[in-house]
Amino acid sequence: MRVFTFVFLTFSLLSVLTSCSYKQDQLLFQQKQGFDSASTQNAPTLVRYHIQPQDILQIRNLQNISYIIGDAPSANTTPTTGSSVTTTSSQGQDFQVEEDGNVALPVIGRVQVEGLTRQEASNKIENMYKKSLLKDPIIELRIINLKVTILGEIKTQGNYPLVKDKTTLVELIGEAGGLTDKANEKNIELIRGDPEHPIIKRIDLSNVSSLADPSTILQNGDIIYIAQNKRAIQTDKVSTFSTIIQPALIVLNTILIIFTLARH
Repeated sequence: MRVFTFVFLTFSLLSVLTSCSYKQDQLLFQQKQGFDSASTQNAPTLVRYHIQPQDILQIRNLQNISYIIGDAPSANTTPTTGSSVTTTSSQGQDFQVEEDGNVALPVIGRVQVEGLTRQEASNKIENMYKKSLLKDPIIELRIINLKVTILGEIKTQGNYPLVKDKTTLVELIGEAGGLTDKANEKNIELIRGDPEHPIIKRIDLSNVSSLADPSTILQNGDIIYIAQNKRAIQTDKVSTFSTIIQPALIVLNTILIIFTLARH
């Protein structure tokens, strides 16, 4: 009878433990003294992105509001010169940078943009249009193929475009819906650089000092991974253990009940 009571209590305790849930509230941006994060102290200076072949540039003249020149070309057209792809949208026209670093643009032709920053390319194209066609153009240029990937304990995992300069990690997390209840906000991994020799930055979002860390300004190709916190890991381990042990306990408990009833 004592054995039966012990097994019954053990089974009940495991059932209670595995049915419990918890809510882990993140403590973000706390003021901490003596913050000694390697990612902050050894962070490199901000590297501006330089245009490369195959990049897609979205260009419009703000004086015209929609397009580089007055009449919009038909959507999804492919120019006859070079291999640049031209499409139109409500934001302007899209042009692909060719393998030789040039982009083919209406009227002014091929423009060398490889190696330029977004602002440098915008200024160059603006000056060329000003000399040959437009009066006081205001050229807006975006690089629309840049993206980062966020995985792990985030509400919406996936790829996100870098639609503006100096997009921060916090902005991306907000766009992805925020951290889940299981997220470890103290140890967020940011992976960047050469895939064969990646650089891993660890960022502590529980510390307000992380907002000043240059590493939190995202770069094209960055991968952000948000792991589970310790409580979530422990809960998963208990849940896995109970999944394995519960069937055996149910069988053993049934046998003991039958054995006890048979003795009476």
